[in-house]
Amino acid sequence: MRRGCVYLVGAGPGDPGLLTIKGLDCLKKADVVVYDRLVNPYLLRYARADAELVYAGKSPQGHTLSQAEINELLATRAKAGKTVARLKGGDPFIFGRGGEEAEYLAARGIPFEVVPGVTAAAAVPAYAGIPLTHRSFTSSLAVVTGNEDPLKEDTSIAWDKLSTGVGTLVFLMGVANLPGIVARLLANGRDRETPAAVIQWGTLASQVTVTGTLADIEAKVADAGITNPAVFVVGDVVRLRERLNWFETKPLFGKKVLITRTREQAGVLAEAIAGRGGQPWEFPTIQVLPPADWMPVDLAIERLGSYDWIVFTSVNGVRFFFERLKDCGKDVRALGRARIGAIGPKTQAALEQRGLLVDAVPELYRAEELAAALRALILPGAKVLLPRADVARRLLAEALAQLGAEVTEVAVYRTVPVTEDAACVRDALEKGEIDVVTFTSSSTVRNFVSLISPAEAAALLRGCTVASIGPVTSATARAYGIQVDVEAEQYTVEGLVEAICTYFTGGRALA
Repeated sequence: MRRGCVYLVGAGPGDPGLLTIKGLDCLKKADVVVYDRLVNPYLLRYARADAELVYAGKSPQGHTLSQAEINELLATRAKAGKTVARLKGGDPFIFGRGGEEAEYLAARGIPFEVVPGVTAAAAVPAYAGIPLTHRSFTSSLAVVTGNEDPLKEDTSIAWDKLSTGVGTLVFLMGVANLPGIVARLLANGRDRETPAAVIQWGTLASQVTVTGTLADIEAKVADAGITNPAVFVVGDVVRLRERLNWFETKPLFGKKVLITRTREQAGVLAEAIAGRGGQPWEFPTIQVLPPADWMPVDLAIERLGSYDWIVFTSVNGVRFFFERLKDCGKDVRALGRARIGAIGPKTQAALEQRGLLVDAVPELYRAEELAAALRALILPGAKVLLPRADVARRLLAEALAQLGAEVTEVAVYRTVPVTEDAACVRDALEKGEIDVVTFTSSSTVRNFVSLISPAEAAALLRGCTVASIGPVTSATARAYGIQVDVEAEQYTVEGLVEAICTYFTGGRALA
């Protein structure tokens, strides 16, 4: 039996982009992933498909597993020869009880490694525009647990030294004890006018920041309804937030954006949304699969040398076509003298990654424009191969046939609905918790409507902004009675995100 190992991995404070490269490597190779309540669920997408996922979250309302049970779970899986990734919010050795888990493993001779993480103590204030140290304000810093009752007689915190001896104080998870913490600081000499801030759900699009002084921060936090998870910062550096608040000024900050494209392709859109301060929510309505019958594709591959043009209308078409070409024991040399057409820059890039130069790309990325771009290039009698989706529009094939071309269409992939439970999305739409719904193809529209309910979809979407990647997708949405508020001028993911940003920073709804 192979020897198991436990990686105690700091998952960072919430923003999945703050996971370290080493932490990601450990997550990807783990047989078992044991994760906490404050670990962003988005990170679990990087786990192996066959990995065992174990939730071990703790909250004030109760623990899924006790610490003793977590310790035993780690040891048991490792003894069975498993590689275990123990994902902990923030850093495992900063109020994360990682030291206790490491001690338990060490006492039993179980190999382990510690992968430090970005602690919330530093990252959360940074995302609120608060540097913890600054030459003009302070050169000292203390990080303190906020879970210890500050009024208990046997406190291990030296409040008399801490209150006035350190420039910046950071209390983790201290909202429940905020009145006691403030009382201790004031009783031990900290000035009532000392700036203070409380940041809830830091580094996420749901981040909320309240600032004040020790004299009024309790009331302001109560008025704002702030609860844990939150970080409490005390010190003159809080004054810098007014000038350094960079995260909460992003164009999509605070916006929850629903992504309906395939799970495999959602990542690019999700990253673009998160990069602009939004909170992506992946709800794939379609999945892309190989065709039910490869025979038509295989016959076309056998005749590749006879085609004058091969025209690709999607990145998926490129991927499936060349995967099948390889399965047939061939490579790009089989394309012979064929010239290449692509519907847009992403499809062009996918072809260039395979060493192919593209001869025709339209300025606008849809079938009508591609047909126009090819009109001057394709001669009557030319043989054209169209590797496409099973449900793609026939407009391009018909337009090429009108030019006198001999067109062969083959379905190299098929788009099928995803049978996910839509109850959570429907509930969120009803409560107005989704700000934007994105559609990147007609298929995403049709399958979204099918999952949500044809009778309810249009009404539910009236409470949020609907964003479409282009006019064809918009037309499909309107056919279902859905109002399209945002339409990308450039029919790409980047164009869609930019259009959404423009809309929320002064754009207008479509007529």
